Amino acid sequence: MTPPTVEPGVVAVRESDSGARRNRLREFQAQLVERMQAASAGTRTQASQLGVMIGQTRWLLNLQEAGEIVSVGAITQVPLTQDWFLGLTNIRGNLVSVIDLARFRGQPATPVDKDSRIVAFAPSLGFNSGLLVSRVMGLRNVAEMEARVVEDTSEMPWALQRYVDRDSQLWTELNLSLIVQDAQFLHVGI
Repeated sequence: MTPPTVEPGVVAVRESDSGARRNRLREFQAQLVERMQAASAGTRTQASQLGVMIGQTRWLLNLQEAGEIVSVGAITQVPLTQDWFLGLTNIRGNLVSVIDLARFRGQPATPVDKDSRIVAFAPSLGFNSGLLVSRVMGLRNVAEMEARVVEDTSEMPWALQRYVDRDSQLWTELNLSLIVQDAQFLHVGI
């Protein structure tokens, strides 16, 4: 069987795009490491937060509460748990529970594809868990966004602040230290 023929120009463009993508990813990772180190050192970085997509919703995570960002690997399901509790995964030798926040909120499940990641909670929270995110959107400066008041915080007491960016996109700040205190979030069994 002969391999399919591909136009040489198309292959060259794809190779070039993948090389550029790798370079952008390396630059993003280097910037993220610098910001996270500054956050752990106590430097004022509150204005910059990690932007992620969970399902179809944009969220902001405080860099002091967000831990490692890893590709989605094998997730072992745990029987008799809520559908939003996806299971357990191994991140550098630590068992971490994986939560689908979109499903937790009653929305459609977050799809897992090549852009999906798990954002682990920072070790300082003392909670071995991580959120399944559709996509990591990079650092966002909330000082450049317009703050919006959240009228009713009873549904999501861990999402107290919203922002609108220059592109009129709505971002919700997710307070991980508050969500780990939410009784519903802690009750994974059915």
